[in-house]
Amino acid sequence: MGIQNLPATKWLTASCFKQVIYPIMYLFIFFLGAVGNSLSIYVFFQTSQRTSVNIYMQNLAISDLMFVSTLPFRATYFLLGSRWVFGDIVCRIMTYTLYVNMYCSIYFLTMLSVVRFVAIVHPFKHGKITKMKYARIICAAIWILVLAAASPLLDKGVAGYSNPVKCLDLHPSSTHRLLVMNSFVLVVGFILPFCTIVCCYVFAIKALLKSRTPQSRRAVCHKKALLTIVITLILSLLCFLPYHILRTVHLMYGGCSQASLHKALVVTLCLAAMNSCLDPILYYFAAEDFKVKIRNICSPDHFTTCA
Repeated sequence: MGIQNLPATKWLTASCFKQVIYPIMYLFIFFLGAVGNSLSIYVFFQTSQRTSVNIYMQNLAISDLMFVSTLPFRATYFLLGSRWVFGDIVCRIMTYTLYVNMYCSIYFLTMLSVVRFVAIVHPFKHGKITKMKYARIICAAIWILVLAAASPLLDKGVAGYSNPVKCLDLHPSSTHRLLVMNSFVLVVGFILPFCTIVCCYVFAIKALLKSRTPQSRRAVCHKKALLTIVITLILSLLCFLPYHILRTVHLMYGGCSQASLHKALVVTLCLAAMNSCLDPILYYFAAEDFKVKIRNICSPDHFTTCA
């Protein structure tokens, strides 16, 4: 992360900070994310109510589960004092999986906001974006786009290290190359989707303020739609916005930055990773038929039947 250019005392401070924070947070996110997303995927496959919203959420849960499965490897690296013992191929997969999950998550969350926005503004018009067939096509397109766009991260020298025991740290020599990549990813991978989510929120609020909908089933649908957009916006603000700001600042000024910037970057990366264990909150409050299924699974009668 460019900390080699810092004075010795500051380097040690920043290095020790990440070697304490990363293992704690990664293992915490792993346990919560593994349980939450495994249960979510089980519920999505069990539910009889198939909708485009559930398809997007199901793909989001699969992406999150794939990512949290890599966190024990990341935690081990920092517990061993930034020493990688799992080989070159696994090392490349670690970085690749992080960014595949991050940008798949951003796009799936964006599509959820768009679908819910359409449900508020045009409740009786079923456009292509709200149909299950097109939801599957869009999900496949998102996977293909992100997997292909992140493929340069599978390059052995992307972090700038030839030392096989180094993996998740960034060498200063690769900063310029990654800054160029970041410029494109920042706009396409975050700014455009984030602006879309904000627009959905603003125009959904505007539409609801004009609406004279009575307390009925339609009002319940409006509430669930708005809740989806609000939670999605909060997740974007909490998990993804700070990381993208700090990552850009670090790549631009990392060579002369202070230890405090590196510590802040560590915290924001943990927040970005935490999205994987926070998404089940969105499913519980906003997915179709999800809350009922969870309550049935957790009920004593369910365990008695299984026994």
